[in-house]
Amino acid sequence: MCRFWAIVAGLCLTLLAAFDAGHLAAAGQAADAPTFYKDVLPILQKNCQGCHRPGQIAPFSLLTYESARPWARSIKTKVESRQMPPWFADPHVQEFSNNPSLGDAQVATIVKWVDAGAIAGDVKDGPAPIQWAENGWTVKPDYVIKGVDYTVPAHTPKEVIEWATYYVPTGLTKDTWITSLEIKPSELSVTHHICVTFVAHDPAVKYNDLVWVDRKRDEAGVDLEAKGIGNLEPPGSVRARAVASAGFNDGCYVPGKSFEDYRIYDAAKLIPAGSDLRFQIHYTPTGKESVDRPEVGITIASEQPRRTYITAGISAPGDRKVFAIPPNDSNWSSPPAQATFMADAELVWMMPHMHLRGKDMTYVLEFPDGRKETVLNVPRYDFNWQLGYNLAKPIKVPKGTKMTVYAHFDNSSSNRFNPAPNTTVYMGTMTWEEMMFPFFSVVVDKGVDPKRILRTTAPTPDGA
Repeated sequence: MCRFWAIVAGLCLTLLAAFDAGHLAAAGQAADAPTFYKDVLPILQKNCQGCHRPGQIAPFSLLTYESARPWARSIKTKVESRQMPPWFADPHVQEFSNNPSLGDAQVATIVKWVDAGAIAGDVKDGPAPIQWAENGWTVKPDYVIKGVDYTVPAHTPKEVIEWATYYVPTGLTKDTWITSLEIKPSELSVTHHICVTFVAHDPAVKYNDLVWVDRKRDEAGVDLEAKGIGNLEPPGSVRARAVASAGFNDGCYVPGKSFEDYRIYDAAKLIPAGSDLRFQIHYTPTGKESVDRPEVGITIASEQPRRTYITAGISAPGDRKVFAIPPNDSNWSSPPAQATFMADAELVWMMPHMHLRGKDMTYVLEFPDGRKETVLNVPRYDFNWQLGYNLAKPIKVPKGTKMTVYAHFDNSSSNRFNPAPNTTVYMGTMTWEEMMFPFFSVVVDKGVDPKRILRTTAPTPDGA
């Protein structure tokens, strides 16, 4: 009997020792585990909060531990798979100053934090909160121009809302150099795009008056005449003289992009006194009626800048004879979009734009001496995150340089966003139609006329 109890006592001591060793190991592991405030919050501030805060496109906020903690497992999954932060440029082609991608060490920190229980830690260990501008602005504007309130119905016939155009006065009474521009819809879920252009005032313009073209569409909402890119205002309406055929505008909101900052290039745009602002808008029904109240915020230079910032866009030819994506084609090659620079410039920013079947896009410069350089390659385009790419080092573009942009489209059933893989897809204004529209921005010497800098090969829409 004594021998039996001796064996039991020995076993208990062994188990107790093992428990103590495991408990001490777990305690040591917890002590080494990253905490939100000390280790994770600095990563979120630098790489995530630009989108993950109130008023922005991301679906939840990452400003505080309380808002981030319920999403911990999802955050781990997304960063481990490199789905977040969204970034689609090929890193082997160029470097970009706004690349939010996480390094391996940052991903490991977040994974370890989640696996250890997503501990808060001591708030005193965290960095000071970023003082984001109020009301969802990226940068606090010096001046705000309000657009027209637009009621988006829950549903419409064929779910079509045609692009519309209207003009508002800027209220700028003197020549003004602006150094950034941000377009801020109030209802992101229904906003396909809002593009704006500063134009000279025309006395015939009626302010706040929406005009559009009622297009002939089939039961699927497809434009039957395929003239939906170039004719955005009905015959007889006043069309701004300053909107050039080369596709110049002063900014667009699309999902993932709304803000351009010219200050980082020591540049600005000149807005003449008395200018109007032309809004080009497109909304999409979502099953719930909502009212969008768009605003445009600008910052104003305190002195004249050294260079002028120009935002432009070009398009592939849109004729149905050359732009027709065949049914079930997973890798259709679009005719290229092309432009020739008619003055010396520096390329600073690019943004691909396609619709639901867009697959990839590549920008190539061919210099006057025959040398070619790929300046942006986006091998995996995502319509839901239409990102702009700021070159870390501007690229000098001499007069005579040609820009050619290539793209492919996936019209197959393997594209999970494709609404109708068994149909031929043409260029048009609706999301289920297609566009091949590369945006880009350059800076030029202050005396260069922005409207004479490009020669293009195809008409370019004023919107997106």
